[in-house]
Order: sequence, then structure tokens, then C-alpha cells
Amino acid sequence: MEYKSTRRGIEIKLDDAFNLKNTFDCGQCFRWTENDDGSYSGIVRGKYARVINSKDRIIIEGCSEEDFLNIWKVYFDFDNDYNGIRKEISELCPRLICALDSIDGIRILSQEPWEALCSFIISQNNNIPRIKGIVTRLCEGFGEKGEYGYSFPSADRIAQCSVEELAPLRAGFRAAYISDAAKKVSSGEVILEDMYSAPIDQCRTQLMKIKGVGPKVAECTLLYGLHRLDAFPIDVWMKKALSTLFSGVSVDGLGRYAGVAQQYIFHFIRLNPENVEI
Repeated sequence: MEYKSTRRGIEIKLDDAFNLKNTFDCGQCFRWTENDDGSYSGIVRGKYARVINSKDRIIIEGCSEEDFLNIWKVYFDFDNDYNGIRKEISELCPRLICALDSIDGIRILSQEPWEALCSFIISQNNNIPRIKGIVTRLCEGFGEKGEYGYSFPSADRIAQCSVEELAPLRAGFRAAYISDAAKKVSSGEVILEDMYSAPIDQCRTQLMKIKGVGPKVAECTLLYGLHRLDAFPIDVWMKKALSTLFSGVSVDGLGRYAGVAQQYIFHFIRLNPENVEI
């Protein structure tokens, strides 16, 4: 990766592909909006950015070098070699080559852990437009207003709210889960920051102490919020895909980048829904 400061912001030249649409619209995040020109706008850790794909480069408009190094470089996982990751997965499991070749430029974002936990609690039995609507109302109702929008509210802020005060989110049964998660994180009963390096089974157990957090939400939090690339979210569609399209593929055999493999399998399912009937 090479980067330089320009009048527009930070321009990054990558050695491997990065497709904004494939990354932002693959179900791992819910606060990026596609603009008419194909760029995307979003707020991460209270910082706004407009991100543009330009040939073999990514441009983060209005971004300082300090913010790039402290926020965006980590968030977009620019230090990881995704060509190398895909090669390693294909060597471990040749059965997945068709999935790995089905889409280009997916990267696993390194999101803020509390935001990821809360977002995937909201995602349960939900579709992406509705998830985005609830997340937007959560930010507008309880986040801090900035020049370009609202930050994601902290666990401490939500922990102060009753379930009744969360009713304007129109999150249904999920409001009680959000409240319980906020209280456990705010009180220190669940320490998300420790999960970057703690044994992953221990992290799963800790996360599932939260009301409404089962294996899938725990895995999503670990993969997308704590960048544990060995985490592998499984739902009924993924189970069916592993037993039909990719029979014989073992999650345990996918190695340290199982979560990246999962993202490609997930996309392949979306391309071939007729082959994964529930």
C-alpha cells in the first residue's frame, strides 16, 4: 500500500483490489450510503468521510494524514494482503475457488466493537433496509450531532435509557436486547476491548451472556467489530450452503481467515439462491 496527501484528501494505491460496493453492501456494516456518483459517505468513530474508487486507487476526501493513520488505515484493513488471504484460503480449501472468484475486492472492515455488537443485535430476523433505518434512528436519537451527521451513541449513553425510551427506534423485541447489551458493556461485565486478543471461545461465552446474543451475533461481533478473522458467522442459509454447494468444507479447516472465506461464501449464496433452498 502507498498513500499520499492531495488537495482532495488521502489517495491510496493498493496492491490488491478494493471494491467499495462489494465491501459496503455485503451485510457487514450499516452506516455507509452510496452517492449518485458511486462514491460512499459514512461516519466512523465520529469522523465523516466520502470515499471514492478511482481506477486502482481509493480516495478519502477531506481526510487528514493523522485521521488516515489513526482511523481509516485500520478501519479499511489496508495493512492486510487480501490477494494473499484468498490464495491461502484456496490452497486450504480448493472447493471454495468458485466462491473466491465470484466477486472482487471485498475487505473485512475493522468496525468499532460496540457499534458492531449493537448493529448485529438489531440485525436479527431483519432485512438490511430496516436495519439501516433502526441504526439511523438510534444515532439521530442518542448520538452526538456533527457537521455531517450523527455519531454512533456509546454504550454508556444507551445504558442510561429505559427500554421504553428506546421505543422510537421501532426495534421491537430487540430494544430489550440493546438495553441489556449497553448495561453489560457500560458496567464492565462484558469488556469488548479485551476480546481483540483473548481466546476466541472465551469471547463467545462472554458475548452470549448478553440477552438475545446467540452464536451468530457473537460471531458477527467478533468478525466485524473485533477483526477476529477466524470467526465464522453461521445461519440457516450458511448451514444449507455448507451441506449442499460446499459439502465437505469444514469451518475448522479454513484456518485463520475463515471469516474472509465466509464473506465470499455468503456472496456466492446470494448469486445462487435457487441452489440453497431452505
